[in-house]
Amino acid sequence: MDLFARSWTALRTAVAELADDDFERPSGCAGWLVRDLVCHLVIDAQDVLITLATPAEGPPTADARTYWEVADRPPSGEDPLDALTVRLAAAYQDPHLLTFHLDDVGSAAGRAAGLADPAALVSTRDQVLTAGDYLSAYVLEWTLHHLDLTAHLPHAAPPPAECLAYSRTALETIAGAAFPASLADADALAVGTGRRAPDDAERAALGGLAARLPFVLG
Repeated sequence: MDLFARSWTALRTAVAELADDDFERPSGCAGWLVRDLVCHLVIDAQDVLITLATPAEGPPTADARTYWEVADRPPSGEDPLDALTVRLAAAYQDPHLLTFHLDDVGSAAGRAAGLADPAALVSTRDQVLTAGDYLSAYVLEWTLHHLDLTAHLPHAAPPPAECLAYSRTALETIAGAAFPASLADADALAVGTGRRAPDDAERAALGGLAARLPFVLG
């Protein structure tokens, strides 16, 4: 629960510190500008609020690991929701409207998470899981998107080190394999989820795991 708050606060702070022209730069999500990614974060925050307000009966059917669906290829950008996100982001026009909406909905999502009982059961995506597991899954979501936000913005603050370390461990659990220690946490996450291809040295260090990449989470 603490890592959820740290990762979400750091990501929202990074967005709040962006200059207007940063919103027109590419993000680490293929085909999305930074403004598209920030709009997606608004939708994610809404999902957190909806899920925490959707109690469920047990037993749980998923946990922080099995919550994720794993694909072997990155999104093409042709998914209807992805296309809607791009159109919605463009409709904001003024970046300050977008950051205001994220701060408004995002603050509410953060407060709801802080008030949630970690053992309470909630429902989302036809799954039942504890609120604690659901919020733990979102630490990985926030951290990956923080990397996406800063991919082409070297002046922006990176994700907190403890959130990178947790997310690496979470991805390794999902993959059922450890990434080599020679890969920094951010590199393991980027390469592991297909945000970039490994270079020759990384591919050699990955060994047989390289053939299983990427682990695309959705």
